[in-house]
Amino acid sequence: MPTSNPEIQPQLVASVDSGQANQFNWGSIQWLFSGGRIDGAQITFGYVEIESGQKNPRHYHPNSEEVLYLLEGELNHSLDSEVVYLKAGDAIFIGQNVRHDAFNPGAVTARMVVAYPTGDRQAVMLEEGRDD
Repeated sequence: MPTSNPEIQPQLVASVDSGQANQFNWGSIQWLFSGGRIDGAQITFGYVEIESGQKNPRHYHPNSEEVLYLLEGELNHSLDSEVVYLKAGDAIFIGQNVRHDAFNPGAVTARMVVAYPTGDRQAVMLEEGRDD
């Protein structure tokens, strides 16, 4: 049975907690790891929920690529002018500066994890709605 190790810093372990998530009219984002959470981190990793019938604002990342892995639900994910359908278990690669957003056409909340190869993920919003 695992035991707690007092040498492991608490910020090296994160759990999804709706009380810690940034809430929006379309869903929520909780940043589990980033350069702001762990000094010098070179990755940003988060948990995102998009409610049924909702979409996040169209945006792009000027300083990094993104990988999204859909845990539950379904999404119509736009990449510039193309739309890709995702179901639970699918992952999508989003290149740097690619304009994108995701619409949840399903009956259940879409739940996903997202990762960026930088501790300082930047987003340029092209529509109303915050994404931080």
